Amino acid sequence: MAPPQGQMRPGRQLAVLGLIFAVLYLMVFFAGASGSWQERLEPKLGLDLIGGTRVTLEATTEDGSPPPAASLERARGIIENRVNSLGVSEAEVVTEGDRNIVVSLPGQNRDLNEIGNAAELRFRKVLKATDGGEPVQPQPTPTPSEGADASPSPGTSPEAEASPGADASPGAEESPATGGEGGMAQPDPSEPAAEPSPDPSPSAEASPAATATPAPAPADGPVDLAAVQATVGEQAWAAATALQAPADFSADPALADTLRPFGELTPAQVRVLPPQVQYNVPYVTCDKLLLRQPGSIRDASQQVVACEGLIKYLLDEAKVVGTDVSDASGVLDQTTSQWVVSLSFTGSGQRAWTELTREAFNNTDQECDASALGQDGKCRVAVVLDNEVISSPEIQGVLTGDSQITGDFTNETANELASNLRYGALPLTFEQQEAQSISATLGVEQLRAGLLAAGIGMLLVAIYAFFYYRLLGTVIFFSLILSGLLVFGALVVLGRQIGFTLTLAGIAGFIVSLGVAADSFVIYFERLKDEIREGRSPRSAVSRAWIRARRTIISANAITLMAAVVLYIVSVGTVKGFAFALGLATVLDLVVVFLFRHPIMSMLARTRAFLSPRVSGLGRAARSADEESTPVRTPRVKEA
Repeated sequence: MAPPQGQMRPGRQLAVLGLIFAVLYLMVFFAGASGSWQERLEPKLGLDLIGGTRVTLEATTEDGSPPPAASLERARGIIENRVNSLGVSEAEVVTEGDRNIVVSLPGQNRDLNEIGNAAELRFRKVLKATDGGEPVQPQPTPTPSEGADASPSPGTSPEAEASPGADASPGAEESPATGGEGGMAQPDPSEPAAEPSPDPSPSAEASPAATATPAPAPADGPVDLAAVQATVGEQAWAAATALQAPADFSADPALADTLRPFGELTPAQVRVLPPQVQYNVPYVTCDKLLLRQPGSIRDASQQVVACEGLIKYLLDEAKVVGTDVSDASGVLDQTTSQWVVSLSFTGSGQRAWTELTREAFNNTDQECDASALGQDGKCRVAVVLDNEVISSPEIQGVLTGDSQITGDFTNETANELASNLRYGALPLTFEQQEAQSISATLGVEQLRAGLLAAGIGMLLVAIYAFFYYRLLGTVIFFSLILSGLLVFGALVVLGRQIGFTLTLAGIAGFIVSLGVAADSFVIYFERLKDEIREGRSPRSAVSRAWIRARRTIISANAITLMAAVVLYIVSVGTVKGFAFALGLATVLDLVVVFLFRHPIMSMLARTRAFLSPRVSGLGRAARSADEESTPVRTPRVKEA
């Protein structure tokens, strides 16, 4: 016989709730978990609770004026996508003022040096290659009196011999390319690309000018070519522009003194030099070229000079650019066991890439100098990201499909580069103005304060429930505990699966959800009292009260849930975390209402204590109903 409408089998509902708990906590302890049991129970905490890193990026323009607001906002969105693609949640990327973007990430020791890079990808044919290290100064001719001092001079000769050797070394150090899907060559790990100097220490020891490593800030004003010509002098400028090949100081010692003013230029001044001057003057080293302002060689229609390690390249105009790439991903090459970046091109991009590899393979018009050829005599194509060559493989066939960028990549760096290429180049160039680590000490105090506030809120709700509803307060108390366990388990699982992090704003969202849960109690129990006042039996009152209160409870929670969704969509940063936490707690409260609160009430309705005035407030409601239903007797007046 089926139960009457509105009634239910509470055992089944409680069994479903128990199954949900079992599945959830199996995921907590075993799904993607590692470490000790205690570590598996730790949710992912945000910046304000465990500390993290905050970086300020300042947008720079040619004339030093503030960038357009639309460009700054677009750059903020691209940077936010890059950060989120790295698996970071609760990252805060906001604009500050008219030119700054502030990036805040949870977790210590986060490397954000590359986050503001323009990520402008260019594929350029290598035309020439030479040594980009510090120039070897010619040795003075020793006099007889200096004979004892002349013996150390041969010690510098290996460096002088290594300089020409660098012209051929790029080709000797590149491994052959493979056609088809592999696309571009896999360079040998010992190639110069694996040795980019992270700091200008070599040049700083050799040249005082190299100590001014950072490009000047926009406040210093733009640097133009006329000012650079005046700085180096007419004689040095005339000698530099007359060069047809890299200067050989060992053959012409006087030329070293003539060109010496170029060694005093800063990276910002080197930036405006013509490509032929950058390439032919040895004082323009790779240390200075790598420190040029981002976006210095963004013009795809011009030849440029860039470096791979300490090898300086003269590169052709870019025939394929980043916008020709439709997708990028970091993958592990199964044949070499090295991480590479796999590229897919658009329709027009694929045609341009095929034509570029055909030119490189055939060395059309013999544009590639002997110094730039690979070991098999084929031209190489440099993959240029912003100002640096990250790979320069030899092309050994006309490539008509997807290709790969090879280099000294790790899993993290390959996916970071792929993310930058996938979301596009920044419309502005940025300089990192400030980077600071935020201590977790304040965060721990905030976490304790938040948990204390949540505990006090739950305690106040429980005290009110016990005082006003007595026995029914036990239902409220256990409902809150079950909701808390569901929320905690969901936090741990979501932290692993989608990177959700708990912030102080999220804790505030959970505290606010306690008020939503209390509203559900009041609606249900007050409706139950009304049914009993109308003379219903306990079992009948519980069923009818649930039917009449259910719609109101769902409507109230739906409104809260919709508000949380809207807030999540239109907000950023920690406010988004507050909205997510409020929405999550609201959904889980509905689960507890349907699968625990009403089934338990149905079971309690079968007990005698349910209507006891000393145990629950419902007994008084029943007694008042009896008093109202009892007819009032009026005594008759006896007749005399």
